[in-house]
Amino acid sequence: MDSSDDVAPPAVAAPLRLEPFRAMTLTGGRVGDPASARAFARPYRDVARRLARWERAGRLTRDREPAVYLHEYTVGGITVRGLVGALDLSRRARADQLPAVLPHEAIHLRQSQDLADRMREMELNPAPILLVHRGPAEVRDLVRAVARREPDHHLQDRAGHSQRVWAVRALDELALLERGLSGTHALLADGHHRYAAYLTLQAAAPGTAWDRGLAMLVDQDDTPLFLGAIHRVLERTTLADVADAVGRLPGLTCTPAAEMTAIAALAADTMVLTDGTAWAVLRMTARDRPAVEVLHEDLVPRLPRTGGGVTHHHSVHDLLTRMDRDRDVAVLMPAPDFDLVLSTVAAGRLLPEKATSFQPKPPLGVVMRSLRDG
Repeated sequence: MDSSDDVAPPAVAAPLRLEPFRAMTLTGGRVGDPASARAFARPYRDVARRLARWERAGRLTRDREPAVYLHEYTVGGITVRGLVGALDLSRRARADQLPAVLPHEAIHLRQSQDLADRMREMELNPAPILLVHRGPAEVRDLVRAVARREPDHHLQDRAGHSQRVWAVRALDELALLERGLSGTHALLADGHHRYAAYLTLQAAAPGTAWDRGLAMLVDQDDTPLFLGAIHRVLERTTLADVADAVGRLPGLTCTPAAEMTAIAALAADTMVLTDGTAWAVLRMTARDRPAVEVLHEDLVPRLPRTGGGVTHHHSVHDLLTRMDRDRDVAVLMPAPDFDLVLSTVAAGRLLPEKATSFQPKPPLGVVMRSLRDG
């Protein structure tokens, strides 16, 4: 995709507000069932009618009264709890204001427009975008108190993962959430293009249900998401190319090393390089910049123009098996630090594409929002 199409999404003004809505939930094993995807397939304008049929058939439930929800899910031994609500999108932040939501990647305009067109036809937010913050103690205490109650929904998805949902409707608890979240500036962990689509739809129809978009807010101090690295392959590049570029860059050193020595050196300020035969350690002196930013902003632009692109890989095994040995350079990336990512974007800088991997994400179908319900 043409990088000239990459832009920062608009900024939503603080305070962050999660408003009540009427949730729809797929029943039982239909969450995560590939067959359930048929309900959200083309033609998108028929999705609302399909879901209405599913509701009549008992495949889907819809709450009668609006609420802010607590969704807890457990995947691979990691339990995550997040508040799910209709995120207020109606106000834009000024240039001198810190927004309520902090995206950390640019978006592709065409991709976000395609998603906006799809959501407009579906009249549905099928899954929440994922926000992360360090929550205040009063909100954390409320979340823990709610989680001790009997859940409104308790199901196992198709993969056997536990999904529990509580509806928060008490006026005093909603007021506490509004007050407690008023100072939050949340990192957008997942769903950058959906977030941009939300804002496109809101700008086109202000004062309607599109003033809000479905979001899940996770407290990284309570049930943290796992923040993993996404590794890189620098195509048609050699270790000599990298060493030459590093020699012209202050703040970076590239040192040959044995394989196990190099791998053991991987750290927040250290990347590991290999062409499949030889290995090297790429160390940076800056401690206030994520490694992925230094790689893409400083090093990659100085590599020979004869080089290829950059590909992304979530596992070291995938990285090393998919690279072209002796013609590519694989880069083992350190896992980003959450607070460093947050401070970077709060300072107004966006990270390169696929800089972070927040896991596990909430599955499709546990908490959905129909725009027809307001």
